[in-house]
Amino acid sequence: MNDHFTNPSWEDICQRLRRLRTIAVVGLSPKPSRPSYCVAQALQQFGYRIVPVRPALDEVLGERAVPDLHALPGPVDLVDVFRAPEHVDEIVDACIELKIPALWLQDGVVNEAAALRARAAGIWVVMDRCIYRDYLACDSALFKAGD
Repeated sequence: MNDHFTNPSWEDICQRLRRLRTIAVVGLSPKPSRPSYCVAQALQQFGYRIVPVRPALDEVLGERAVPDLHALPGPVDLVDVFRAPEHVDEIVDACIELKIPALWLQDGVVNEAAALRARAAGIWVVMDRCIYRDYLACDSALFKAGD
């Protein structure tokens, strides 16, 4: 196994973003000033359904929150992570157990061993990138969530 993580190709990232429908946002803050809130709100505006994953929170951005990935109300296409790197191992464990197809670790969320473990389990993984910025950078003239 390759012991160095590399992100998928730019073309692969854009193709995946076009196919996504539902995104679980782990660590979504209810505070509008936080990056997780701004990104999740933008994802909604792009046409994605978001599922907030955060304990002790009932609702955020008009969506019912769940305490962890095991409490998801149904399948999701991607888990977007806004948690510190030391929390990524348990998130990867849940993704593997739940057979979640894709995992996105936001800017600054770097856990190479966990990312490699997720990939070895068949999960498509992006690490240390912003899904919002990548969405905007993909061919916006042809790009709309769900197309």
